[in-house]
Amino acid sequence: MAASTPDIGKLKRSYLLHFIDASFGTGESPKWYLIGKDIDDMSVELSPDTSTVKNILDETSVNDNGYEPTLDAGTYYANTGDSIYPKIKDIAMNRLTGDDCKTKILEMLIDKKTGPYDAWIEDCIVKPQSYGGAQGGVNIPFNVTFDGNRKQGTATISDKVPTFTETV
Repeated sequence: MAASTPDIGKLKRSYLLHFIDASFGTGESPKWYLIGKDIDDMSVELSPDTSTVKNILDETSVNDNGYEPTLDAGTYYANTGDSIYPKIKDIAMNRLTGDDCKTKILEMLIDKKTGPYDAWIEDCIVKPQSYGGAQGGVNIPFNVTFDGNRKQGTATISDKVPTFTETV
């Protein structure tokens, strides 16, 4: 029998949380930065990769090659108080590539009244798309490309800091 989930009804967008590890693999404990402060619309684009093939017998088959998920943080106002700012600045201004842009993303779905909550952690690449913007702040929008090694588990939040536990 499946475990029952207390019904909380229609989920608010704020119940789906995305954190980036601002330590970028420096060997420290993760410094989880919650994405979304100045963003009013953000989705993980799954970008499913499928192809349909029709053979000479008029039979159709579909090849499912998985997903190529990305997340577009279209608004990030540079803030020296944010844990992610030094690395976003470094990647953008020094045009870093490869491993220098790799970190982890933590996704949490708060779909029950009490934790721990379902969560997933995955390697990712963070790439600023531009910098500058209009009056009001220096905007450094960035994309997050999911890079595999996805693990499912649970997470709790204490003082706005998540703690991930992998499901074994």
